[in-house]
Amino acid sequence: MIRVLVTDDEPLVRAGIRMILSSGEDIDVVAEAANGREAVDLARKLAVDVVLLDLQMPVMDGVTALAELRRAAPRARVLILTTFGERENVLRTLVGGSAGFLLKDSAPPDLLRAVRAAAAGEAYLSPATTRQVVDLVASGDTARRSEEARHRLERLSDRERDVLALLGEGLSNAETGRRLHMSEGTIKTYVSRVLTKLDCGNRVQAALLARDAGLRAAAPEREHP
Repeated sequence: MIRVLVTDDEPLVRAGIRMILSSGEDIDVVAEAANGREAVDLARKLAVDVVLLDLQMPVMDGVTALAELRRAAPRARVLILTTFGERENVLRTLVGGSAGFLLKDSAPPDLLRAVRAAAAGEAYLSPATTRQVVDLVASGDTARRSEEARHRLERLSDRERDVLALLGEGLSNAETGRRLHMSEGTIKTYVSRVLTKLDCGNRVQAALLARDAGLRAAAPEREHP
């Protein structure tokens, strides 16, 4: 069973998340927390596998709680609950070691998928969040970043570069598979290989490299009548 701690300052939100997660036979919501401080204390005591963590909370916000959780419960994987208006904080939690991001208006299957991916040691990042974070950090010392990114991309094969280019656009594995006429499972294998070769912890970091290197996906092939 995947032991989950749900953290949000709104009781109705916590209840909704608990109801959705309870539909998964492999998921057990062992506790709820109303703020970051409670989440840290409970994660330390209960040995949870996954913490769902809201960013905007009283007493201790999600960004601060993430850092505390990394120290107090290093084995717990933290999924950030976020909205479109919190891009800067999303970037901070990415650097801080979160296992991924889940938009609060995500569909119930996405919530289940995200928890299972986090528990399996994988990163879960919605395509919309990926695109936002990539756009957010598209400024700064671009010349140095571009040179470093192009050098790192030399490790990839042509097909791996194709996959990375679409990942950089924020496409999901299924969407990438349709563009490249490959199965979703094959794309997942390619993504894992790309992350390993580039020494990236998750899809967003790889997408940023693609953006810095100026990697662009080829236009999709037209279907002839």
